[in-house]
Amino acid sequence: MSFGRAAYGPARGGFARPAAGDRCPCGSGDRFDGCCEPLLRGVPAATAERLMRSRYTAFVVGDARHLARSWHPRTRPDDLVLDPAQRWTGLQILATEAGTGADAEGVVEFRARWQRGPNDGELHERSRFVRRAGRWCYLDGEVHAT
Repeated sequence: MSFGRAAYGPARGGFARPAAGDRCPCGSGDRFDGCCEPLLRGVPAATAERLMRSRYTAFVVGDARHLARSWHPRTRPDDLVLDPAQRWTGLQILATEAGTGADAEGVVEFRARWQRGPNDGELHERSRFVRRAGRWCYLDGEVHAT
């Protein structure tokens, strides 16, 4: 699957603003309004991977509230400030372990590409998710050097 730079509507505050009918930034190939947008509005994710994809999309669109809401309170930072100069340009899911509706824990390994001015890079992380009060939440992650 290829993830090119998304061409969304006008940015507010420097973050992308996909329209409902645009392809979702998470790279699923689905429309934003049928993919990550409902999760950003508070609908629970069915799987750890779906939550991971919505969290990536939250970075793309600058939704710190979703990131905080979907982060386990034990590991969530006190303050989460997103940098509008950092553009997230593509997500690739490498592997998943468990993380379905029947599981209590799950792991999602991914690579997320970014660009900041003339610099670009990639975040490679193996993220752990747990179910808390019936909802998936991000626990922590192990970052791999790329």
